Amino acid sequence: MSTVQQPEPGDRPARLAVGVVGAGRVGPALAASLQLAGHRPVAVSGVSDTSRRRAEAMLPGIPLVPPAEVLQRADLVLLTVPDDALPGLVTGLAETGAVRPGQLLVHTSGRYGAKVLDPALRAGALPLALHPAMTFTGTPVDVQRLAGCSFGVTAPEELRLAAEALVIEMGGEPEWISEENRPLYHAALALGANHLVTLVAQSMELLRTAGVEAPDRMLGPLLGAALDNALRSGDAALTGPVMRGDAGTVAAHVTELRRHAPQAVDGYLAMARATADRALAHGLLKPELAEDLLGVLANGADGADGTNGTNGTEGNAR
Repeated sequence: MSTVQQPEPGDRPARLAVGVVGAGRVGPALAASLQLAGHRPVAVSGVSDTSRRRAEAMLPGIPLVPPAEVLQRADLVLLTVPDDALPGLVTGLAETGAVRPGQLLVHTSGRYGAKVLDPALRAGALPLALHPAMTFTGTPVDVQRLAGCSFGVTAPEELRLAAEALVIEMGGEPEWISEENRPLYHAALALGANHLVTLVAQSMELLRTAGVEAPDRMLGPLLGAALDNALRSGDAALTGPVMRGDAGTVAAHVTELRRHAPQAVDGYLAMARATADRALAHGLLKPELAEDLLGVLANGADGADGTNGTNGTEGNAR
């Protein structure tokens, strides 16, 4: 349940006509959330058949029109296109005269702050960067997940309150991110969320190879507990053979991965080295055990058998 205090009806800003440029997974969900807050979606643009079907499902009855026409109809325009496409889109809209003075122009890119909207700013638009720190499915469940979701907010100081008000209306939690810190902020989210999906998918594949019939059921409680512990305790939540310095167990892991899933070896070694570094820095990995462990990881990267002088036996689970 969201902890955000929703504004009283009398305190809400004027209702806005909302347009979406880019009917991917994010735009229709945000527009639907704004609709629940009393705003009025009026137009959507989408290129692929999938995006058009998504827009029709999430925003039924809202016309699909070209981007320039979206800007003609809307007071608030959501630019929800891929990061690499955003600068060119903004420049093109500004150069063709599609941007209207006083129009709220919102992009949802995590990478960029408000400066990417400078061409539109010079045309009189009001630039806001509102990035929801959430993974989207392109289905109505996304609207529910926005409740309590943090948004990375970047905008000119005079528009800060307006940006935060829009986030709160969507049920989100505004978190101010400075312009210069946007790439770092986005890298942190990608590291924690995008790469997590890859790790979990690889883990499920390996469990199936090992004969586990329901890897999702096996991993669910384990990963839920690990995530909860990590969010509560940070590095103190580290467990497993790397933290314990069980070089033999790690060597056995590398050997089996090379045999059954060679594409997973590089990722395993990289994460094991990062884990060892953090465990050492926080006094969780004993220095006298770290030498053999780091030797295993170095040999594993070279394609050696990974034992590095250890006996190759697995450590005790602790």
